[in-house]
Amino acid sequence: MELWIDILIVLLILTNLKLMGSSRLSACIRVVALQGILLGILPLIAGHGQIPFRVMLLSAITIAVKGMVFPWLLLRALRTSNARREMEPFIGYSTSMLLSVGLIGLAIWMGGRLPLPVPLKSPLVVPLALFTIMTGLLAIISRRKAITQVLGYLVMENGIYAFGLTLAQKEPMLIELGTLLDVFMAVFVMGITIFHINREFDHIDTDLLTTLRD
Repeated sequence: MELWIDILIVLLILTNLKLMGSSRLSACIRVVALQGILLGILPLIAGHGQIPFRVMLLSAITIAVKGMVFPWLLLRALRTSNARREMEPFIGYSTSMLLSVGLIGLAIWMGGRLPLPVPLKSPLVVPLALFTIMTGLLAIISRRKAITQVLGYLVMENGIYAFGLTLAQKEPMLIELGTLLDVFMAVFVMGITIFHINREFDHIDTDLLTTLRD
């Protein structure tokens, strides 16, 4: 079982690296969708003993929302815009990849120093969560397109979700579902915002909005 957990963690790390190294927006959306599906599977094999029904239900909802609903909303928003690639990010792709590798080392260092309330089947779960959170933040501050920044927000939330796996046996399900609902509403509102930005200004480059004057 530990082998499958480590394989999933490696795949999740690769999705973060792929996100930071890809310029095609549709590919980035699909990578984040895959990340959501993998995160939905992770608690099923990372549980302690028998898997509670609420964990199985949460995993099913996570896969449906993060792996299907969110990508569908973002792909729909992408089709209404003229953007297909992130052409001129604030931080280039080679530099982003180097920063990502450095963040992996930082996440492993931080994860080894955090006290955990329960033992984990893999010591890489917390470093994965921290790395995913930092990757999302890097995507938000280093990309120009509104869609890519939304993806960064989703990746950050994925990292928080992964970190919550350390408390998966303790958290009330109502809190977990409330968090998913908050993220769903945020992505829904962001999709509408992207649509209106593109309709009014014929682009979704958020940095160009700073040129607006009263």
